[in-house]
Amino acid sequence: MAMAALRREGRRFATVISSQPITALRSSLVCEEQAPLGVRSISTQVVRNRMKSVKNIQKITKAMKMVAASKLRAIQVRAENSRGLWQPFTALLGDIPSVDVKKNVIVTISSDKGLCGGINSTSVKISKALRKINSGPEQETKYAILGEKAKAQLVRDSKKDIEVIITELQKNPLNYTQVSVLADDILKNVEYDALRIVFNKFQSVVSFLPTVSTVLSPEIVEREAESGGRLGDLDLYEIEGGETKSEVLQNLAEFQFSCVLFNAVLENACSEQGARMSAMDSSSRNAGDMLDRLTLTYNRTRQASITTELIEIISGASALEG
Repeated sequence: MAMAALRREGRRFATVISSQPITALRSSLVCEEQAPLGVRSISTQVVRNRMKSVKNIQKITKAMKMVAASKLRAIQVRAENSRGLWQPFTALLGDIPSVDVKKNVIVTISSDKGLCGGINSTSVKISKALRKINSGPEQETKYAILGEKAKAQLVRDSKKDIEVIITELQKNPLNYTQVSVLADDILKNVEYDALRIVFNKFQSVVSFLPTVSTVLSPEIVEREAESGGRLGDLDLYEIEGGETKSEVLQNLAEFQFSCVLFNAVLENACSEQGARMSAMDSSSRNAGDMLDRLTLTYNRTRQASITTELIEIISGASALEG
């Protein structure tokens, strides 16, 4: 019975296999005999394991994209509302990035987590460029770092110039009170003529604009006001109460820095979540493309093993008949 079934299978598949590739089939059989046992099953298993890994990675990237989308919606509204805090200060005190001062402090804002594209590298590059521009024999430039990623990059070559490092900013939902405490800590630990805040301003999910905001010290504000220019209109305002002009400018500078820092942190958080959404979407699509290629490879490998088994059956049947 078994031999009859084997002969029937041999006759059925003999019509499929032409006589032309018999030499190629025999050479493949010779190579198959020389190969170690279980090679076909191992190669199929490796491809299957790889497909399983890619599917799991795709699930993770899709989940991370959805989490980033939900966080972005929550932060975006707060970031847009915070823009009204610093705009009056820009109209009153101005934003003069080209001002020439001796003591510069670059406040670099970055994220604590990765997988968000190149927003952190962009902030670090701009910070290094600002330091290079404002460096000189009579000038001093220091760093105040917010975020783990900027810390990891700037510590390598500028460790001695770092005055303040603050991490885990977004561990809890940020509000103005928390950021104002951070601003006070920075002001207590640095001496500055100009604070240059580097962050990524949110424009859309796929677009962010590297931005530098400048906050001047009260002494520099008075100097610029006395020399005329944009800040010369400060003398037109009347001061009520017993405070002097210097005290008012000191309070204004501290309040301006906390407001600008609050907006910068929220804008950078929006840019981070938008960049993470784009990165995870690209990763999910790349995982899908890889799955397609692996599926094709798996099917080819499986079909090759089936074809080899059929050839062995046909060869056995032919040998028995001969």
